Amino acid sequence: MTVRVVIADDQGMVRSGFTTLLNSEPDIEVVGEAVNGQEAVIRAGELRPDVILMDVRMPVLDGLQATRQITARGTTPKVLVLTTFDLDDYVYQALRWGASGFLLKDASARELADAVRVVAAGDALLSPAVTRRLIAEFARMGAPRGPDRKKLRELTERESEVLALVARGLSNAEIAGHLIVAEQTVKTHVSRILMKLGLRDRTQAVVLAYETGLVRPGG
Repeated sequence: MTVRVVIADDQGMVRSGFTTLLNSEPDIEVVGEAVNGQEAVIRAGELRPDVILMDVRMPVLDGLQATRQITARGTTPKVLVLTTFDLDDYVYQALRWGASGFLLKDASARELADAVRVVAAGDALLSPAVTRRLIAEFARMGAPRGPDRKKLRELTERESEVLALVARGLSNAEIAGHLIVAEQTVKTHVSRILMKLGLRDRTQAVVLAYETGLVRPGG
């Protein structure tokens, strides 16, 4: 199954470079481009891609607002935020508004393709290491507080435990090893967590875990 991608960036060289790299992959196709956030919103509706690579700083409508508008429509497309800095102040807000992950603009061709596949599949933020560093750093910086802990009462004790491990950056396989259960069991727990909390994907689960204080930086 081919992953359909739209690239939203106001720099032509970035769009051309990413298009060339992604179109060289047998299972990925760039179906459109956008030079600003407003065009990205339009392309999302017209082309219905699986993933949008979204730059943050763009004219007319920035990537944050575009992400918010696009994700408010439903489950697709997934938004993968592009940033120049690995701790860009805007990235955390993008995640809170529905982005499924982030990617540095200097990522390698392999990292770019893998990130698109991961986000299209609704899986992890990107890598466990990135999850730990990014979310923990923004929590230290005093990220906006989200829903209170009452929402977490809907989870079973085991589901809360799984959510905490996801937020600490562990993969499903690592969680399975930690809890001594099958990896499929972990996947089932994660799916139920998302459903009970009304979350879009694993990324939002990580953000919520930090915002509610279920997991604390360095904890």
